[in-house]
Amino acid sequence: MIKNTKFTLAGHAGAMECQLDSPEAAPRGIALIAHPHPLYGGTMDNKVAQTLSRTFVTLGYVSARFNFRGVGGSAGSHDHGHGETDDMAMMLAHMRALYPGLPVALAGFSFGTFVQAQLQQRLLGAGEPAERLVLVGTAAGKWPMPEVPPETILIHGELDDTIPLTAVFDWARPQDLPVIVIPGADHFFHRKLGHIKNLVIQLWKHAL
Repeated sequence: MIKNTKFTLAGHAGAMECQLDSPEAAPRGIALIAHPHPLYGGTMDNKVAQTLSRTFVTLGYVSARFNFRGVGGSAGSHDHGHGETDDMAMMLAHMRALYPGLPVALAGFSFGTFVQAQLQQRLLGAGEPAERLVLVGTAAGKWPMPEVPPETILIHGELDDTIPLTAVFDWARPQDLPVIVIPGADHFFHRKLGHIKNLVIQLWKHAL
């Protein structure tokens, strides 16, 4: 059973409305989840973001997500991924203080993949990278996606008309990154959410 807790964190632009999803047993890791674009209806309650959070709790992680600036109860206004990455870094510091010594996973959907890939670049520069990334509906071609580590899990919908599959291939190809394509899935993975959960669990456990 998943324990859900709402909380507020003081961010750079003011209050951040947050959600913590916890497993029953002591967690084996920390997962941070980033939601899709806030100017197009993206919130931490997006179905893909919720699926990613529940997936990591199933894997034994404590999962945290929050509404980006200007969404729901979060203060501030959209900052094109820059301030949002700052806020995600603040969330990471908060979670590391609560659960010291645990490995960290970063997961995001659409615009959230840009935020998490930027955060991973910062963490790599600081010598403390996340153990692994899960990027769903990767925002290639929409935002300047940085390179990501080779073990990153990339999941994309075959029929995504928001971020075309060809754009993701063009971004992934120079990095020699495999892309998992869900046949028949659109950008929001309607009726395909179970594939995301099953794939992440399978690939994550294989790496343990």
